[in-house]
Amino acid sequence: MAATARGEREMMERASKKLSETKDPLERLRLQCLSRGAKGIKGLARMFRIIDDDANHKIDFSEFKKGIHDYGIVMEINEVKSLFQSFDQDGNQIIDFDEFLRCLRPPMSQARKNIIMQAFSKLDKTHDGIITIEDLKGVYNVKKHPKYLNGEYTEDQCLQLFLDSFDSDNKDGQVTKEEFQNYYSGVSASIDSDAYFDLMMRSAWKL
Repeated sequence: MAATARGEREMMERASKKLSETKDPLERLRLQCLSRGAKGIKGLARMFRIIDDDANHKIDFSEFKKGIHDYGIVMEINEVKSLFQSFDQDGNQIIDFDEFLRCLRPPMSQARKNIIMQAFSKLDKTHDGIITIEDLKGVYNVKKHPKYLNGEYTEDQCLQLFLDSFDSDNKDGQVTKEEFQNYYSGVSASIDSDAYFDLMMRSAWKL
């Protein structure tokens, strides 16, 4: 897991550095999310879900602007307007934020998707498409985890903490393929080289 944490730190540093070099509003928003870590985009999604009172996954400009602001994203109002308008294709002043978030997550090459699924398959010992604590036992070693070493956490608690880093907001103790992919789509976003991404994943998961 140390390699994964190291990769995330590098991603955050790269995103922060790139932020000063780009003018594109979507890329600036993406980089500000990624500078918060692999779950930065997920955090913005959570903010939009809170704003979406009727749960129809549609938001107007005032809600969009509030979500950006409340999440602490620094953007000029003209950037926010430009971003909203680029997704408001029919000009009805409403956008589908699921589609927006899909665009915010940059596309990954098939090579990256494949290595992510290799890691998922290694963790998913039961091959049921879901990673649980039972799957992790014998695959992910917690013996060097600081909270395990000082006796604060049991093995199961450490494993649960590990699952929570990938899990969605409901923290149900299970990680689906989609949640695992979404996490690594965030990590992937600021790694330019497929070869480096592949190396990072193989190092992190001993593939």
